[in-house]
Amino acid sequence: MSISELTLKSKDEPVRRFEVFIGNGRRREWSDDQKAQIIAESCEPGVTVCSVARRHGLTPQQLFTWRRLARKPLDVLSVPEEAPMFAPAVVVSPEKSEPKKARQASLQRRTSPEAAIELQIDGAMLRIASGTDAATIAAVIQALKAQS
Repeated sequence: MSISELTLKSKDEPVRRFEVFIGNGRRREWSDDQKAQIIAESCEPGVTVCSVARRHGLTPQQLFTWRRLARKPLDVLSVPEEAPMFAPAVVVSPEKSEPKKARQASLQRRTSPEAAIELQIDGAMLRIASGTDAATIAAVIQALKAQS
């Protein structure tokens, strides 16, 4: 296959322009010293970032990125030297939960077996047995509220 067959033009016309790309096509790698020098040059008074970027074959965006990264503090990027400290764990023994059980036992002793509801209003204990008339309960509660 000839070069003229690869073009979109007719076979009778000769190839007028032929481009050959040389190089490995890789990105340029800048050393930290080169970056620092270019950044310092772009920070001088009266110099524009675009002109410095053009002079060194960079895009202005790339130079602005370098400048932004140079402003970041180094300790943000580094790993802390000391390992984090943790507070020691405190384990509570089961003995601490016994007062709760004692309180429940004392409450059970105070309740009477025939009382369905117990109300405590201003220090007065009202035990209402199951089957008590609602009107009676309401009258007793009203009387206790009137005394307080």
